[in-house]
Amino acid sequence: MMTRRSRATAAAFALLLLAPSAGRAQIAVSSNDHKTSWARGLITPVPNPAPDTATIIDMNVFPPRIVATLEVPGGVSGPPQAVAITPDEAVALVTSSSKPDPTSPGRVVNNDVLTVIDLQAKPPVVIATFHTGGQAGGVSINRAGTLALVATRTDGGVSVFSISGKRVTPVGKVPICSDDCHPAMPVFTPDGRTALVTRFNDHKVAILSVDGTKVEYTARDISANLKPYPMEMSPKSAVAVVSNVGNGLVGGADTLSVLDLTGRLPRVASTVSVRPLPEGMSISPDGNFVAAASMNGSNSPPTSPLFNDYGVLQIFRMRGTTLTPVTEAPIGHWCEGIAWNRKSDTLLVQCAEQELQIFRFDGRTLVASGALKVGGVPTGIRIAQP
Repeated sequence: MMTRRSRATAAAFALLLLAPSAGRAQIAVSSNDHKTSWARGLITPVPNPAPDTATIIDMNVFPPRIVATLEVPGGVSGPPQAVAITPDEAVALVTSSSKPDPTSPGRVVNNDVLTVIDLQAKPPVVIATFHTGGQAGGVSINRAGTLALVATRTDGGVSVFSISGKRVTPVGKVPICSDDCHPAMPVFTPDGRTALVTRFNDHKVAILSVDGTKVEYTARDISANLKPYPMEMSPKSAVAVVSNVGNGLVGGADTLSVLDLTGRLPRVASTVSVRPLPEGMSISPDGNFVAAASMNGSNSPPTSPLFNDYGVLQIFRMRGTTLTPVTEAPIGHWCEGIAWNRKSDTLLVQCAEQELQIFRFDGRTLVASGALKVGGVPTGIRIAQP
């Protein structure tokens, strides 16, 4: 029997699909970890936690609004690109990097679950789950919507899944490096024939070849900066941006590196400095801007010399392979992922206050515009990549 809450969810989602403002719908999916909480600079396990959730957000209106929430395992460990959506917005993939320890209540252990959500069902529903091996990290889908890669952080590789409509099928595992190199985030190039994977512990970006469902490590790497973590491809060209978080672990400035993939030798073409620990990073759908959400010491206890009582959202203009600072604004504590709307004038930023903070952006300035409460620590968010 459908409950009052599920009827309301179904009605809200139907309105999203039928809204006259949505000549073309746009949604974001946020993965929310209910197993952990943030307090005084510490992420701590929650005793007897509620199930983790995924929140579906209508990005075609302002302010963005929540239209559905369902139980989906997530995790606080890993890059905040732990969600991917097919180009037709039919299916979302959500990775889970951690789960409650069944032998010790109040603790968490690594997890390797990939959940498939049917976004077109009314209301949205989980239709499949898989085990990726290792610890599930970042996930990406190619622009054809036919292939997905999941970084498996503790066994040195990526898991490969084919996609046909709403059917997701595991098709193999690609070894890249030793178990302790910690692959974190895969992305596809625009033509889908190459993929890149950040390697957190050995400061490289691995290059993979892609031919249909056959994915292989080329034994070629790009030397990145310290601890490359999240990464995104430009929607306009064969250029990627990777966020490096190694200096921020000890309070120093971190960097964004622009990778030029157009020549015979893919390489870092330029680098800019950002505030410490930019775990959140996203390129605007129009390809003109890069947003970085830095913890800026907000993840430290108030007694720490590294402590700042706010994170920082920075916006850079991207022209070719050059990033130029545009503006910045304070954000909450221990902030993670970022999602833009399709018009590139609205951003959501996930923060440990269990909310998605909303910002308007006019190309020059950021304006804080409220927040969406999600009931857990939000740790991964994406839109369908343009």
